[in-house]
Amino acid sequence: MVRPDLNLLVALDVLLQEGNVTRAAERLRLSPSAMSRALARLRETTGDPLLVRAGRGLVRTPHALELVDRVGQLVHDAEALLSPADTVDLGALSRTFTLRTSDGFVESFGPDLISSVIEQAPGVRLRFLQKTNNDSASLRDGTVDLEIGVADENLGEIRSEPVFRDRFVGVVRMEHPLTQTKITPKRYATGGHIRVSRRGLERGLIDQALKLYGLEREIAVVVGGFAAALALARASDLIATVPER
Repeated sequence: MVRPDLNLLVALDVLLQEGNVTRAAERLRLSPSAMSRALARLRETTGDPLLVRAGRGLVRTPHALELVDRVGQLVHDAEALLSPADTVDLGALSRTFTLRTSDGFVESFGPDLISSVIEQAPGVRLRFLQKTNNDSASLRDGTVDLEIGVADENLGEIRSEPVFRDRFVGVVRMEHPLTQTKITPKRYATGGHIRVSRRGLERGLIDQALKLYGLEREIAVVVGGFAAALALARASDLIATVPER
């Protein structure tokens, strides 16, 4: 006898409460595509569409309405049953956590993070791995506990949570010609640029944005990291475009 996937109960509970795939995905910290796949599996398992289109939204089917209270109670009871008897004692925790991040994250946030760990969980060790791409395979196979950075769009069932939003800023040396007058897209594009690409690509999102203005920048050099771009910008008339943080 094939056992049903009991993880679907949680997805069903939230879907029936929200009546909206996007909001349900946000509550469970899943991608909308992963939530849609869960709904498809629930429909196949229960033999009922559960949520059907009505105008611009979704409404619960009669069968779904019958399940709302039952499913909610089941999930509540399961959460109570599986809740730990005691909270985690951070002071007694002894473990190594592996974080996959960029060098920029370690430089910007590492000192405060390490100070907090030493203060609250002295037995915990942090191991930082270089983030070279957006592939989430290391999270899936358990070799990485936490990843910080721009996430792969196809996260599947991996939970994600926004930490902060960042923006790109242009960086030039002191007394660079760009600092003398008002900066416009055209003046920005006509300067020599440092392109940052871990894979060595010559064009990226900034170049796509400039195309909207009918502009194209001149890439003078391609480097693999933002620290190298900043160092070159300080020592030349080249323009580096890096995350503000």
